Amino acid sequence: MKASSIDPDALDFARDGARLFAGATSAALSDIEAALAPLGTGRAGTRIHNVAALRPLLAGSGAIGGVAAALLGEHCRAVRAIMFDKTPATNWALGWHQDRTIAVVRRIEMEGFGPWTVKSGLQHVAPPFELLGGMVTLRVHIDPVPAANAPLLIAPGSHRFGRISEDQINALVERCGTMACIAEAGDVWAYATPILHASDAAAEPGRRRVLQVDYAAVDLPGGSEWLGV
Repeated sequence: MKASSIDPDALDFARDGARLFAGATSAALSDIEAALAPLGTGRAGTRIHNVAALRPLLAGSGAIGGVAAALLGEHCRAVRAIMFDKTPATNWALGWHQDRTIAVVRRIEMEGFGPWTVKSGLQHVAPPFELLGGMVTLRVHIDPVPAANAPLLIAPGSHRFGRISEDQINALVERCGTMACIAEAGDVWAYATPILHASDAAAEPGRRRVLQVDYAAVDLPGGSEWLGV
């Protein structure tokens, strides 16, 4: 996939659905690495729950949570987290898609919520799109991600088109264009959660650890609860 070289400083979050917070967690990288160390390494994706050492970092006053608070307000909270560890041995590619599910404490049937799935033992559900549209996803870069080491690809502005069917994705990517999200260790890329995104296999694979955290600023309806981190 060939991506354009858009200047990150030219991005507008409301319009493009993406913003780079350069060096936002540089001073806290050692704390982030220490908190994630018990999870192990070498797995493509690890869903995170009940990692107490992460919570101060994810809070609105923390190095990671402060980025979300700048976009969603001080009452936002981390509701889901995944650790991606791409290495020469786990050098995967992922086609264009939207993230459409949230993690909840338990299954409670509600209008507009579904289908339900269980991922790594955690209950997930696809909520109404309006809920996803109010969320923010942060990608905290623990390692540098140059162009040759599979940076995330996004279609700027695609978050504004609602739930996108599979047969419309390629045309919308063509319409919006694509951008490679280059990063240094300590950078945080923030995205509107439903933005179209993809990832190539790395041309020059190296370690590429990314902590991805979803944030929301609203409670769930009908007695349902965010699972949280």
